Amino acid sequence: MDNKAFYLGAIILLISLVSVGCSYKPNYAPVKRTKYSVVSGRAKAKYYTVKKGDTLYSIGFRYGYSYLQLAKWNNISAPHNIYVGQKIKLFGAKSSPKKSSNNLKKPLKRRPASHKQTKKPRNTSQKKPTVSKAKKKLLKFHWQWPIRGKLVKTFSQTGNKGIDIGGKIGQPIKAAEAGKVVYSGNGLVGYGNLLIIKHNYLYLSAYANNRRLLVKEGQDIKKGQVIAEMGLGKGKQATLHFEIRKNGKSVNPLNYLP
Repeated sequence: MDNKAFYLGAIILLISLVSVGCSYKPNYAPVKRTKYSVVSGRAKAKYYTVKKGDTLYSIGFRYGYSYLQLAKWNNISAPHNIYVGQKIKLFGAKSSPKKSSNNLKKPLKRRPASHKQTKKPRNTSQKKPTVSKAKKKLLKFHWQWPIRGKLVKTFSQTGNKGIDIGGKIGQPIKAAEAGKVVYSGNGLVGYGNLLIIKHNYLYLSAYANNRRLLVKEGQDIKKGQVIAEMGLGKGKQATLHFEIRKNGKSVNPLNYLP
């Protein structure tokens, strides 16, 4: 075989290999894209339809809002009664900056050079806003532990939703402070038989996973009064889930309890 024939055969072989390589397409498995909506802190829902047994307090508790916020957004006046089928708005109106009616800037009036501007002395004797003694007493609480038991889960371990305290089935649960029962039922998923006590316009306390509720909605409660009996929590252990809510937001009870 002469050199020309050899080189010609090599070129033909190379071209055929390249064409085969270009025509090859790898067969990948189809990939499906999934959309995830991440909601931080508060629920994504914009409206809630009232169901039997709901109160404005329980709806606020569910979504992390103060009952006063919900009342304001929905024009609900005291005593904050709601009805089945009512749509509760879970957001407030967005505030927009006020637009001035006259966009033209007014010319500044120049004062004669002979008149010197003098700064008025600051009146240091002006009274500072004070809080009445009665209001201070309302804001100041002396919380007590609702039960004696072992701390099973801390605030961080519950996802910043209160604490879990271990005990025995049927153990009496006491009110951590004086107040009024604003919810008594089992309509909130994950809380079992739940009691919510309103202490003032700012603070609520919640007692979940009860075997039996011993007080009713609207009932005035004294500090240390027995309000429920302990039931089974998650993992079928006798635990009380206890929360303190300040202005609708869950706070660490250990910062308030003695």
